[in-house]
Amino acid sequence: MSQKISLSTATIVSMNAMIGASIFTIPVALAIKTGPAGIITVLLVALGVWFMAGAFARLAKVFPKDGSFYTYAKSWGGHTAGVIASYAYLTGLMIALGLLIRLASYALQYYYPDYSVLTLGLVILAVVLFLNSCGIKVSALGQYVLIVLTVFPLLATIFLCLAKLNLNYLTPFAPFGWLNILTASQIVIFSFFGFESITSLFGIVENPEQNVPKATAYSVMLVALIYLLFIGSIILAVPLNLFTSASVPLATILLQIFPTATWLIQMISLSIIISIIGTIHAMIWSSSNLLVSLTNKLASPWAKQLCKNKWFNHRTAVLLIGLLILTTFLTLNNINMFFNLTALFIVLTYGLSIVALLKIKTERNFNSLIKTYLGLGTVLAIIIFATAGLITEIAKLF
Repeated sequence: MSQKISLSTATIVSMNAMIGASIFTIPVALAIKTGPAGIITVLLVALGVWFMAGAFARLAKVFPKDGSFYTYAKSWGGHTAGVIASYAYLTGLMIALGLLIRLASYALQYYYPDYSVLTLGLVILAVVLFLNSCGIKVSALGQYVLIVLTVFPLLATIFLCLAKLNLNYLTPFAPFGWLNILTASQIVIFSFFGFESITSLFGIVENPEQNVPKATAYSVMLVALIYLLFIGSIILAVPLNLFTSASVPLATILLQIFPTATWLIQMISLSIIISIIGTIHAMIWSSSNLLVSLTNKLASPWAKQLCKNKWFNHRTAVLLIGLLILTTFLTLNNINMFFNLTALFIVLTYGLSIVALLKIKTERNFNSLIKTYLGLGTVLAIIIFATAGLITEIAKLF
């Protein structure tokens, strides 16, 4: 396209990529693990994401036309590294989508209490798979509707909680220990996934060398501010003892604090459900296209034959993606496991991509190296905490 998008538009695109259904799952899980100190976790993760996002902005400058996880990792580790990075990202997405379907089922159970989470989850998955296999894309108008439905519950919750702010809820500030402020990073990072999306639009952004890094920085800062207000308002308005399980829908907790605002809580709950389903629909579409693209890049003869004969196309990819999501939905019912596994795979992909900067001559100056190592340090820290959290959850099973 000959038209270019401005800095403000690029910032909004990046914000829309980050602000999604996942933010509605974070406050309860974070409060259970950290208490009020979760506010610090959001700040620390936002800072780490800022460094990682800056690294991706610089990668987009080096690979402006075909920038992708595969391209970035391949530049230093060859085809194998590119495939590992891409499939690690896909694996993380499948786990994340399994989590979103489970959370959508919990929220939908508010309206249909007679149906089990399993039944509702299967219905949701069947509907979004049908829409994708038919090739139905959400229209531009539909995208705006989904954005509004995502932002509305955030703002409504913030203003609702402002009427019930209680500074006494800040004490004890770290009831579960100060270390949990760091280990909870794998929960918060979930809500920042998508920050790298703006780099794929490098070629259509005005003055991209300056505006892509600016849009990345501005969007991360604005989203972090929104998250701080959202999570902070909930923590200051809801007693800690009401956060009993990460699977309890946020609307159910708010209803205990605001029993007279039933209509508003129901609107918030419905908006959350729609935004989650919209996210699932969009991610299945994009991940199926990514899977087809990756299969085309595989060196094996059978993969090339499948693609050449068009046996493996968008529709079959959608069905395979659906099968993988169904597997994670049925086998993982521990929300902490979902968070840890998703963070582990997706952040691993980020790390394999950022390493490419160390091999680029123009990125070997002191300032660039410091920023790159800080981004890699964030990746390493989240991988360590996610791995430790995963081991803890597995140990609980035995």
